[in-house]
Amino acid sequence: MAVPFYPINLNLTGRQCAVIGGGLVAERKIETLLKANAVVTVFSPKLTVRLSQLAERHCLSAYLRTYQAGDLASYFLVICATNDADMNRQAALEAKAAHGLVNIVDDPTLCDFMVPAQVRRGDLLLTVSTTGGSPKFARLIRQQLETQYGEEYGLYLDLLGKVRNNLQQGNLSLEQRQKFWQESLDEDILALLAAGKLKEAEEKIRYAACSIGIKS
Repeated sequence: MAVPFYPINLNLTGRQCAVIGGGLVAERKIETLLKANAVVTVFSPKLTVRLSQLAERHCLSAYLRTYQAGDLASYFLVICATNDADMNRQAALEAKAAHGLVNIVDDPTLCDFMVPAQVRRGDLLLTVSTTGGSPKFARLIRQQLETQYGEEYGLYLDLLGKVRNNLQQGNLSLEQRQKFWQESLDEDILALLAAGKLKEAEEKIRYAACSIGIKS
């Protein structure tokens, strides 16, 4: 039976994160970390073209050498992504000893967390994990989600966010809140957004807000 992982979304803004390895797998992991506003350091004698460009633009720090014992004493999160299983294991054990969170690409038994397949639509984040059982299957489901949930869902959240604070701050009854969500969580609004009719969609949400006395 797989380890029963606890699902969680981490706030990595400003957090020191290390990646061991500079190949394509490491590149994918690093891109995700940078999108989460993490402070990334990579240890690898060679980097992909993309990682070299990121280093040149000071988007990450790079030590152009292999990982060495003592490198990982101060990192909140460490990803071990080399093609050397022994090096990955050594780095993972050191990071764990320093109380860092560890992901190792070739040994799920040493992982503190898994990085799920993900679809992002603005503030909407959909994730899929097979707990390491079948990454290809997770990617298949992610592709299905990408088709099912288009960019209109992110726009939808943006529009709802414009009236959310007023909804929370207003002295509204449970019935008023329920009415707002019933009228604003509408497939017609999503259809308008998918068709590029942003103003019409926004008007429907504002109408739902005004119907219960919210000034949006």
